[in-house]
Amino acid sequence: MPRWLPRAMVLALALYACFQLGDWAFHQLIGLLTNILIAFFLALAIEPAVGRMAARGMRRGLATFLVFLGVVIAAVGFVVLLGSMLAGQIIEMVEDFPKYLDSVINWINQSFHTELSRVEVQDSLLRSDWLQRYVQNSATGVLDVSATVLGGLFRLLTIFLFSFYFAADGPRLRRALCSVLPPARQAEVLRAWEIAVDKTGGYLYSRGLMALISGFAHYILLVILDVPYAPALAVWVGLVSQFIPTIGTYLAGALPMLIAFTVNPWYALWVLIFVVIYQQFENYVLQPKLTAKTVDIHPAVAFGSVVAGTALMGAVGALIAIPAVATLQAFLGAYVKRYDVTDDPRVHGRHPRRRGLSGLVRLRRTLRHEPRQAARPPGTSGAPGTRPSGEDDS
Repeated sequence: MPRWLPRAMVLALALYACFQLGDWAFHQLIGLLTNILIAFFLALAIEPAVGRMAARGMRRGLATFLVFLGVVIAAVGFVVLLGSMLAGQIIEMVEDFPKYLDSVINWINQSFHTELSRVEVQDSLLRSDWLQRYVQNSATGVLDVSATVLGGLFRLLTIFLFSFYFAADGPRLRRALCSVLPPARQAEVLRAWEIAVDKTGGYLYSRGLMALISGFAHYILLVILDVPYAPALAVWVGLVSQFIPTIGTYLAGALPMLIAFTVNPWYALWVLIFVVIYQQFENYVLQPKLTAKTVDIHPAVAFGSVVAGTALMGAVGALIAIPAVATLQAFLGAYVKRYDVTDDPRVHGRHPRRRGLSGLVRLRRTLRHEPRQAARPPGTSGAPGTRPSGEDDS
């Protein structure tokens, strides 16, 4: 046995053990790493506001706290409005459920000539096996729901804590990162950081402004139609339509259509028409002007990035996909060398014209020459394709 073989085997086993240990640690810490990534993008989003407040003499810690306080107040207000709307609607639906059930039973009796009654239907539902199993499963799942809620609150607290430290200690973090890099690399890192702050903050503020405009427009429509819970529905439409690209407007418009349908079925049609018209106005007039200098990426790229982010990280990936792609696009645009595009018709989507004779002229000559070549007697001299003297192309 060669002398180096035992040491090579030990080294290979050690490397394999390190790989397995790193893989296990990564899978155990993937939740924490995801929270840190979310916190980092949140810190980048609030960095412009914190920076402006710090430039006026306020401490960065206090400025970060005030910004976070505003975000928390807005989020809690939205949840309270939406919860009150849903609770009110659920109570009304429960109170009106006997009326809906009577109307359905009457329609069935008239259409199929049956003799059903509401009391019989209620007794059959209460005595059904699937309802009992559902109640048992719900009772056993209360602990799972409680654990999920507590886990979500702990995760939210972790994200806010890391994002607070990232925003409050942003300059210290950049100095610590640049201290281990040579001067040339330091400039590139600071450039990438600046691009990430501009794109992430620009994405958040532009989307917030468009959400405000969208919510105000839909609020006016809902007030005109006298739809209940117009403020909460307007906030819902504004947020969902802007932070879920391409299809967010239609997803957000489903809830106001449902509430409007309970008031008058024709109101739901008016809401659908307004949602479609406003979507076109936003895509072709409002969005190009507001996002031209912040996150100017193609709608197909935005939608694909959201799908990819959802597949990788779920709802969190859908939220941070667009600013991440916009940052990457701006970074590549700053460092990738570009050249002037040649003046070719194919670049503009047009086929180039062939020089020489047109296709119609070549077809006429082909049809004219083939009968003459076929009528030539055997043994006639001359290369293929030559014509006797005296013939011309006219």
